[in-house]
Amino acid sequence: MFKVTPNPPSKPDLKLNQAAHRAIDHYLNPETAAPQPPPGLFSVAPDTSSETLITNSYETFSSVSALLLDLSEDLTGKPRDVALAIHQLSELGVLLMDKLMEREAAVAGS
Repeated sequence: MFKVTPNPPSKPDLKLNQAAHRAIDHYLNPETAAPQPPPGLFSVAPDTSSETLITNSYETFSSVSALLLDLSEDLTGKPRDVALAIHQLSELGVLLMDKLMEREAAVAGS
């Protein structure tokens, strides 16, 4: 029986060669491997102003408070108590951010 065997490629496959080198570097030379992206999905730009950070934090706390109130209406018993306790903590965050915004506005107005 005669079986046809393909001839080896005449030129090396560049993509395969690069992939092999990346794999070898990943396992044997981790410091030369490609840098890994930061572990977080979201990040804050380093040049963001304090005013923007404060405003966005305040809006985030306010949104969490509203969502928790809506959620607590559909719950009963202990889960409702937990949702309301988290709401109370988020309201404390809103108050703290509000005070910080007032201070920043007073400093900026001086």
